[in-house]
Amino acid sequence: MAHLSSDRISTFPEQRVQRKTWRSRLSYLLNSSSSAPTSGTHRRSHRPTIEEVRQWAQSFDRLLSHKYGQTAFRFFLKSEFCEENLEFWLACEEFKKIRSPEKLASRARKIHEKFIKTSSPKEVNLDYHTKDSITQNLRYPSQTCFVGAQKKIYIIMENSCYPRFIESALYKELCAMASGARVESRLKNWDNNLRLQVELPVGPL
Repeated sequence: MAHLSSDRISTFPEQRVQRKTWRSRLSYLLNSSSSAPTSGTHRRSHRPTIEEVRQWAQSFDRLLSHKYGQTAFRFFLKSEFCEENLEFWLACEEFKKIRSPEKLASRARKIHEKFIKTSSPKEVNLDYHTKDSITQNLRYPSQTCFVGAQKKIYIIMENSCYPRFIESALYKELCAMASGARVESRLKNWDNNLRLQVELPVGPL
């Protein structure tokens, strides 16, 4: 009979708290907007259906284009300590909408300082030539300043992070919750993965 070390045993209470926090935040993710008050008589729930959640597995674009799919993916990336990829991609999407030259220049510098500059707070994984090209473009920034870098990060997420998300316990639990199934019974099937392999953040998104 195998024996667990005292270190492993001592971490179980914390891991149970993490799983409880995860389930609470998933419930909030699926239910918050549907219970929020709305003005007028046309109240519409944005809670994802089981069909929508399943569609997230059809393509990365479908996942990113859905409000809650994007939030769930960001939650997953935080658990893998690589949320900066999605944050950079979203920052680039907003950057392309800017029309004012002054605001464009200011935002370009902020994005560079946060995501591109070496040893920046949330530096993304880009090659030297891509980073150098962005640095040069900062002199006269345009809406296409980050297009090349954004595509590279998108490919990283699509080929690496996205498949892991679809295979993750998080996505399976989202499917279960969206279908109205009893999540607790399903959790037992992959409790070891949740308890021993996945370390989830407990702070706010």
